[in-house]
Amino acid sequence: MAKYPPAKESRKKWIDYSSVGLMFPASILVGFAIGYFLDKWLKTDPYLTIIFIIYGILAGFFNLFHVTRRHEPKK
Repeated sequence: MAKYPPAKESRKKWIDYSSVGLMFPASILVGFAIGYFLDKWLKTDPYLTIIFIIYGILAGFFNLFHVTRRHEPKK
């Protein structure tokens, strides 16, 4: 049995999936910013920027999988 009525459930899914659309580029942007400023501070261009961009991409995928698993039908 669903936690929410069908209309509320579809609205909740829509909101969750649209948040992924915002969180994915935001996590990459935050990773880039952290790496960029650490590179400037430690004078290690471009290594930390690349590493933190990869961490941002991984965080975006983690969020994507977390949201999609939340809406999978339970067995």
